[in-house]
Amino acid sequence: MKKIEPTLEHAFYALAIACAAGLRFLHLGALPLSDFEADWALQALHITQGLNPAIGANPAYVHLTALLFYLFGPTNFLARFWPALAGSVLVLAAWFLRGRLGRIPALILAFGLAIDPGLAAMSHLAGGPMLAIAFLVLAFLMWTEDRRTTAGIFAGLALLSGPSVWLGLAGVGLAWVFGSGVGRKPLVQKEGQAAQPEPASSPARFHLEEARAPFFWGLGTLVVVGSLFFISPKGLPAFVASLGIFLRGWWTLSDVQIWRPLLALPAYEVLPLVFGIVGVVRGILKRDTDSLRLGIWALVALILALIYPGKQTGDLVWALLPLWVLTAVELARHFDFQSSNRWEVAGTVTVVVAFLVFGWLNLASITNMDWSSDLVRTRLWVLAAVILLIVLSLLLVGTGWSLSVARLGAVWSGVLVLTLFTVAMSTGAAGLREPLTVELWQPEPRIGRVDILLKVANQISDLNRGYANQLPLTILNEASPALHWLFRDWQIQDVNELAPDVTPELIITPSGDLSLTAKYRGEPLVLHDAADWANASPANWLKWFVYRQMPLLRENVILWVRGDLMLDSQATAPAP
Repeated sequence: MKKIEPTLEHAFYALAIACAAGLRFLHLGALPLSDFEADWALQALHITQGLNPAIGANPAYVHLTALLFYLFGPTNFLARFWPALAGSVLVLAAWFLRGRLGRIPALILAFGLAIDPGLAAMSHLAGGPMLAIAFLVLAFLMWTEDRRTTAGIFAGLALLSGPSVWLGLAGVGLAWVFGSGVGRKPLVQKEGQAAQPEPASSPARFHLEEARAPFFWGLGTLVVVGSLFFISPKGLPAFVASLGIFLRGWWTLSDVQIWRPLLALPAYEVLPLVFGIVGVVRGILKRDTDSLRLGIWALVALILALIYPGKQTGDLVWALLPLWVLTAVELARHFDFQSSNRWEVAGTVTVVVAFLVFGWLNLASITNMDWSSDLVRTRLWVLAAVILLIVLSLLLVGTGWSLSVARLGAVWSGVLVLTLFTVAMSTGAAGLREPLTVELWQPEPRIGRVDILLKVANQISDLNRGYANQLPLTILNEASPALHWLFRDWQIQDVNELAPDVTPELIITPSGDLSLTAKYRGEPLVLHDAADWANASPANWLKWFVYRQMPLLRENVILWVRGDLMLDSQATAPAP
């Protein structure tokens, strides 16, 4: 058996995985599940309860989560476990691309995938597209590594991971069609080596025999996971339904407007966007085949995410994958520190970073000012002056020292600042900030402080029955899956109306009065909130860009408690 000696490269990959796991698993179960997430989690829960529920178009998530619920019990953490694990494992894709990209670009790619805000957000979304992304990428990489059986298993899991996989396959297929006429030239080529042909790209090397084993393994995965070992056979038609849902999305409009994914790129993904575009431009100028194909893939995936009528902001992550590869390759070109004085480069980076930080703080200060005041205009002029000073500083460095020092100083100062910006955006997108920020990635409306609702209901139950979740709960005209997931341990009765003479112990209703013969006390609590994008002013937009804060529209529900269950209504025995 070949002994593997740990190297510094292994340590860097371990650090990248640790960063990814930290952003994805930290406080994973702290936030309540949204309606979107709770709908999927309830399907998994109902399987463990033997209810034989209808399965949605993401049977891989539902069945894998049902296994966790059966073994450990239903929790918010476990409901989000598989997407978080898939998002962490996706970092390992860079390891398998070392031979193709080179070691330094692959390491950069690993850290990029680890800290990306969009990927971090989707890793916190139960029932989201992260399983489809990770399984499809791993299937492709296993195929290129000649691990056909493993590729078939991952391909089967990908096909069970919801409609998002079809959008990803459509993007890859169209990119292959549009990029098939581009000439061949290796992306990364070592000095002194001649360009080698691309063995995996030649159709002549593909034989039908190669696909037989992965086909049967993929089919077996579809049957076993899609039916949960034949315990939940409704998952098998759900796999076929995912394709139908994807196709139906071409004539069914979603609630997500086109500006949301379009804004998400500059608001979250400045680092891969800037250097990815630079990489494409360099590929065009040098006629670099792989850079051009990656650029075509990114463009096709972006266009699909924008024009798809059933779009979600999370569909944008399919464009982030090629953008990060382009960014990694482009940044790897700027490790040529040997040709420049490192102290000069460090000095240039320090000056430019100082200007950029000062400019950001100046921009942030405007968010708390009256936009009609002269002070705001002064701050904007200062911001313009900062940009001009950065340009002048780089010009002076280029003429006084060397163009190489100016180039390295500009690149790595930008990388340093944009990396900090990306990490900050990832903490918000992953829901790690307090107070919670308003993000574009999560489906709206988001869930409110329903934990307070559960706490109050448990206190009433404990007061009257001695234990939490022992009182029956009636939910009137409120079909929120998040609410049903929150009270999953309670005896719940859903009704559309109540007769005046009925007297349920606890009732949850939308905002309004309750007309029953018994006396009830009610407390309004926030069930949902959503950003008021339609009425946002320029000042609101700037504050959102800097702090991710926006005025909210709230939807309340009322928890009604029958009067005789309250502490001050219960008779106490007289003292002896």
